[in-house]
Amino acid sequence: MRELKNVEERILDRALYLMGTNRTCDISIRAIAKEAGVNVSAINYYFRSKEEMLRMVKEFYIENTMSVLSILKEEALDVEDKLVLAANEIMEYALRFPGNLVINSHSRKLMQSDEISKRIIDLAQEIGDRLQHLLRLLIPGDETSSQYKYLIFTSAINYPTEYEGTADVGASLLADKPGRMEYIRLLVRALRSV
Repeated sequence: MRELKNVEERILDRALYLMGTNRTCDISIRAIAKEAGVNVSAINYYFRSKEEMLRMVKEFYIENTMSVLSILKEEALDVEDKLVLAANEIMEYALRFPGNLVINSHSRKLMQSDEISKRIIDLAQEIGDRLQHLLRLLIPGDETSSQYKYLIFTSAINYPTEYEGTADVGASLLADKPGRMEYIRLLVRALRSV
C-alpha cells in the first residue's frame, strides 16, 4: 500500500475511509472535507463534482489493490509466502479503509454501465482466482474440499477487518504486521490439518 503524497490523495483516502465507516458511497462533501482537514473549496478545486470524486476514489482503490495482485504474481516468492503476504496486504488495506465491501457492492451494481466499476470487479475476481489457486497448490484436496477451504480462508481474512466487534476481541492482535502474519500462518496451518 502506498503512502499519501498530496492533499488530493488525502481527500481520496478520507473519502474511502468514510464510505466504509458509513457503509455507503453517498457521503457529503462537508463530511469528507472535515475528515480530510481541508475546506470544501479544496474539494471543489481537485474534483469537478461528487461523481468525479467517486470515480477518483475508485481509481485510488484500484491503485492500492494492485499491490495485492503484484504479490500474487511475484515469481520469487514460494506459494505459502505469496498467500500469507497477499492476505496480510488485504487485511492491512481493509483495516485502514473499511470501505472495501462498500466499494465492491457499489461497483457490482454499476459494472454493466461503468468501466471503472467493471475494473474493480475484474480485479477482485482475479485476486480471488489467484488466492484459490495458491490454496489448492498448498493444500491439495478434491474440488469441494478446496472450495470450502477457500471460503474459510477468505472469511477469516475479511471478517476480522469488517466486523466491528472484532475491535473488542482481536484488534490489538491484528493491528500490526507481525500479528497479522502470525494469524495468517496459523490459519494456513489449521487448514492444512483439516
